[in-house]
Amino acid sequence: MDNAAIEDMFETLGPVTIRRMFGGKGVYLQGVILAVEVDGEILLKGDAETAPEFEEAGSRQWSYDGKGKPVKMPYWSIPESAFDDPDEMGRWVRMAYAAALRAKK
Repeated sequence: MDNAAIEDMFETLGPVTIRRMFGGKGVYLQGVILAVEVDGEILLKGDAETAPEFEEAGSRQWSYDGKGKPVKMPYWSIPESAFDDPDEMGRWVRMAYAAALRAKK
């Protein structure tokens, strides 16, 4: 996904910074990572507070194979309905930023 498309997704938060990392990209707001791009897909930061909402919306948690067993990461796919509704996308990215701030503490 190109940087302009990523910036559009997060516009409700203000200007984000995008940095290359591990073959993908990290999306930051005020120095706090709130999303990653992996294989062309944006994944939002989640935590114990937001995981149930992501699950209910049909999102999937990012995991990778680590030494024979899956390792779950604190990032979730964006619910499909958010791609057609800027207000809903704004709600999800604000949730991701709130989770990122909680994780930073």
